[in-house]
Amino acid sequence: MNSPIQTAAHTPGISTPIALTIAGSDSGGGAGIQADLKTFSALGVFGASVIASLTAQNTLGVQGVFPVPPVFVQQQIQSVLSDLSVGAIKSGMLATADIIAAVAESLSAYSHIPFVLDPVMVATSGDRLLAEDAIHTLIEKLIPLASVVTPNLHEAAVLLNEPVATSLEQMQLQGEKIIALGARAVLMKGGHTNSEQATDLLVTAAGVSAFSMPRLNTKNTHGTGCTLASAIAAGLAKKLSLHDAVNEAKHYLHNALLHSEKLHIGQGSGPVHHFYSFY
Repeated sequence: MNSPIQTAAHTPGISTPIALTIAGSDSGGGAGIQADLKTFSALGVFGASVIASLTAQNTLGVQGVFPVPPVFVQQQIQSVLSDLSVGAIKSGMLATADIIAAVAESLSAYSHIPFVLDPVMVATSGDRLLAEDAIHTLIEKLIPLASVVTPNLHEAAVLLNEPVATSLEQMQLQGEKIIALGARAVLMKGGHTNSEQATDLLVTAAGVSAFSMPRLNTKNTHGTGCTLASAIAAGLAKKLSLHDAVNEAKHYLHNALLHSEKLHIGQGSGPVHHFYSFY
């Protein structure tokens, strides 16, 4: 006689934290959708994904980009959000103005879900990942929906059409200007400065908080921006405050960089070690 099929027990009242990433696929596995899903899993969050573009990419650079039709990006978003109880959304590489507009249109109906906007413009290798004409659409349609925007210093300068910030004071000022564009908060990432400490500034209407970690000397920096933004989304999905989510994400990325030397991936800028705490 066959044994009856057993189903997993469900505990009433306990929900699984879920985060959604809307980004590009990195065929090399170190950034984009792949980095986001690894980060979600490492931080105890179930990850769902909407692929907005495909890239032919490795540790040496980006060899090709194939944008997904905007209508299918929207179909993926609707499919996930109509079924899963998503606690936070993160966007990364969106590639074109049409895709950005489509994402903004879809997310406007879900303003109650925290939204982390990583304005991905250039890969670690220096390859451009956002069309020039898409920047205006990003500013006009997507930034006003963001709970927090996470630009590095070069991305912030492009968004504001200003020189790159070289001090904490300039970082704070530019963060305040991005808030004036409609974002509720901005995390100005100071990883590209030359100081001994890697200091990020969380700028909100209520004030500024600094998060600092010792700078690490490693070439394994592929996917750091994706990883930090998705780690923040994971924290928000777990109902952490924005401040606590940023703090957890900052420590997670630091340790992922610290342990990245245990990995030997590719010939160029290698990935961080997303699962350092597991092996």
